[in-house]
This record gives sequence, structure tokens and C-alpha cells, in this order.
Amino acid sequence: MNDKVVFYASFILIGTFISSAAQVLLKKAAMKEHCSVKDEYLNKNVIIAYITFVLATFLSIYAYKGIPLSMGAVLESTSYLYITIFGAYFFKEKITMRKIVAIVFIIVGIAIYSYCG
Repeated sequence: MNDKVVFYASFILIGTFISSAAQVLLKKAAMKEHCSVKDEYLNKNVIIAYITFVLATFLSIYAYKGIPLSMGAVLESTSYLYITIFGAYFFKEKITMRKIVAIVFIIVGIAIYSYCG
């Protein structure tokens, strides 16, 4: 991969990471009791999460100026890794052997695409 592709690919990876972090905010908001429907959808965590999703979208749009569409889809699969780690850290979810094997397959797939693609 040349430097230009690496530069643009980093925007996809950053966008995917912050999008995964926004999902944590949405889950935290969903786990709380709310007094009204308005409070359920117009609270700090939800608003910050959706602003973050918009930012991640703009990062992806910018990244696709310099990388192939197929590479973006492959790099966005890193979200499974982030979500698994965030789930274990923030919500005490178990990381099972099945999840570890799945993450290894994802990482190997990304490595193969990066090497051969």
C-alpha cells in the first residue's frame, strides 16, 4: 500500500472507532429509565452519539476519495473488534472463545486483504 492509501484508510479506521464509541453511548442511554419519550431521545448521551455518527460519516466520505470501496468495507469490519472490547470493558460482557475465534478470523481477513489486495 502506498502512503496515500494508508492516509485515507486511517480516516476509515478512526471513523469506525468513534462510531463504535457512539454505540456505547446509545446503549448506556437505553439502559437508563427515562421519565418521558422526549427524555429518552433527547438526552446528552443520545445527542452526542448521533453527532458522533455524523462525524464518522464525514470521515468515511473523505476516506473514500482515496481508497477503493472494497477496502473501506474490509476496514469497517474492525468495528466488531472495538465493540467486543467496549462491551467487555463498559458492560462487563463476557468474551467467549467463540468471539475470540471470530475476531481472529476478522483480523486475518483484513491482513490477507491488505497483503493481497
